[in-house]
Amino acid sequence: MPDPFLLHLPTAHTIPVIASLPHSGLLIPKEITNTLEASYQHYLPNQDWHLDKLYDFLPRLGITVLQAVYSRYVVDLNRSLREPLFGSFWQSVVAEKTAFNTAIYRTPPSREEVEQRVEQYYRPYHQQLQTLLNEQIEQFGKVYLLDLHSFLGLIEDEVCLGNGNGATCSEHFISVVETAFCSQRYQVVRNKAFSGGHITRHYGQMPQVEALQIEVRYPVYLNAKQLDCACVPDWQVPEFDNAKHKFKSIFEQITKNLVSA
Repeated sequence: MPDPFLLHLPTAHTIPVIASLPHSGLLIPKEITNTLEASYQHYLPNQDWHLDKLYDFLPRLGITVLQAVYSRYVVDLNRSLREPLFGSFWQSVVAEKTAFNTAIYRTPPSREEVEQRVEQYYRPYHQQLQTLLNEQIEQFGKVYLLDLHSFLGLIEDEVCLGNGNGATCSEHFISVVETAFCSQRYQVVRNKAFSGGHITRHYGQMPQVEALQIEVRYPVYLNAKQLDCACVPDWQVPEFDNAKHKFKSIFEQITKNLVSA
């Protein structure tokens, strides 16, 4: 059984920036897949397709990257451990239905199975993230946390930045990120539909942490024609290459402005 996360350490001089990819994992253990409705055993919607590949340059900028291995349908790392643990796609740690409110399971997990998922997949990721934050606080005095996501629906804006309406990071931090995306002619909004999930809000409460959620609409980096079919979209497309080239410039600009601040 693979570890619940991958840790990508900087390959350049370490800077006080950590990137979290809680929804980019796609792995679902066979014993869970077997309990799903037949139509969902090969494809589940609303996952952060291929962000691990889109952002694989971050360690070369000195950024530490923590990446989930398992699907958000196994356990949602961007939800708090509040009851009910099994329930709403938008609120619970284990989703009972998709974002479109259709049932996922033929055989729903028992309470014990849900709690086992929390122990096996959820806690290790958050323990590792807390450790990374503590280490960088000790080394640098403060740390910037980027929680990286992608989406379709809800809104049609290209990039949505969320900082809990100003609660989880400074104006300087969100402005640096906003300016960098705008420099590549992306259309950016703040705290619209996505104002920051559990990771941004929870760790953004730490006095030495500034946390920001970045949501990128699928067509920014994926082929829009592939998004209508019930299959994982291809990342080996011109849209992806074009976006990745721009994102490299964007994050070079972000890191330069944060580190020099």
